[in-house]
Amino acid sequence: MNILIIGSGGREHAIAWKLNQSNIKHRLFNVPGNAGTSQFGTNMPINPLDFDAIKTLVKAKDIEIIIVGPEVPLVEGIVNYFSDDAVFVLGPDKLAASLEGSKEFAKEFMQKFNIPTAAYRSFTSAQLDDGLKYLDTAQAPFVLKADGLAAGKGVVILNSREEAKEELSQMLGGKFGNASTTVVIEEFLAGLEFSVFAITDGLSYKLLPIAKDYKRIGEGDTGLNTGGMGAVSPVSFIDEDLMQKVIDRIIEPTIEGIGERNLDYKGFVFFGLIEVNGEPYVIEYNVRLGDPETEAVLPRLKSDLLEIILAVRDGYLQDIQIEIDDRYVTTVMLVSGGYPEAYEKGKSITGLDSVDNSIVFHAGTKHSQTGIVTAGGRVLAISSYGQSKQDALTQSMTNAEKIKFENKNYRKDIGFDLS
Repeated sequence: MNILIIGSGGREHAIAWKLNQSNIKHRLFNVPGNAGTSQFGTNMPINPLDFDAIKTLVKAKDIEIIIVGPEVPLVEGIVNYFSDDAVFVLGPDKLAASLEGSKEFAKEFMQKFNIPTAAYRSFTSAQLDDGLKYLDTAQAPFVLKADGLAAGKGVVILNSREEAKEELSQMLGGKFGNASTTVVIEEFLAGLEFSVFAITDGLSYKLLPIAKDYKRIGEGDTGLNTGGMGAVSPVSFIDEDLMQKVIDRIIEPTIEGIGERNLDYKGFVFFGLIEVNGEPYVIEYNVRLGDPETEAVLPRLKSDLLEIILAVRDGYLQDIQIEIDDRYVTTVMLVSGGYPEAYEKGKSITGLDSVDNSIVFHAGTKHSQTGIVTAGGRVLAISSYGQSKQDALTQSMTNAEKIKFENKNYRKDIGFDLS
């Protein structure tokens, strides 16, 4: 069968890498892919949001399955676009993708199905004065979230009431375009964050490995937020009791809510969670796999990913078993100097041949006449196995040093807050 992966990051390379291990014969295409995905399939220079061009490719190559990596094509309705075609798109339709695409939709969903999350109020641009008055009654820190997708920049946490008011005015005034025409002001929750991944056919679900990622650019979780500087799986503070609470209070009510709302959802669910005094709360839903968590999660998945996807498509997900590797996997992200602010592309990458006992997932790379060069802020993800977190981390760090490109940057403390 022919399969298409949409996306160009480390997550998509990890999906391609995992599919390559399948016992089911298939041929892979990537839109647009990167230098890493080209190891496992054919890269096609198509915009992931050009659905017409993707349909032309699907017909020309007899694509049977489309796996959507990033959130934007899902939120823009790629599942709906292909609803009348003989192709299965792994992911939710446009309405169900609102669980990620709209913070307000997600909050209302959680409230309806009694799923624990931070208290909130939402305000539109016409309600700015009400929002400013609400901030007078709220307690610091103040959490402001653009309702829509804002490329990972739409969440702001401020300690100053005056700064929060100024930020709310800017957001509702168009700081993030249409993404912030509505802003959610949320109660601040202090605790340890973690990510739980599931795959669902809309009725049943199976759990994938749990992970924790690290968003800040600086060590000790300091500095600006990024798309993610690394990840660890499993997560040491998640014991059986906490996980059972997650299942009972969050995962199963979410899947039941999807069914009760008749949402068309066949794909991955990413639960962004926080543990507060032993209790789990939902920070956010994502309607796809996370990045860089995927680069730590999929190496721990011993089961055949393509078999799982076929079970979702054909309605027998509840009948299969998921097997997980007990070992740790740590992922260290190599990024361009200056990221997450201005950075240069086109820097030559060397040392990839010298990597030993790690998996290198390409995130922002491309082929050039001189070899592989940088093509993004996050460039490469170095994932390693270990019997302990430290063993895996040592291996990732050793190989991170072997790879060279100008102004390379990475965090050396991934997993610092875990035992």
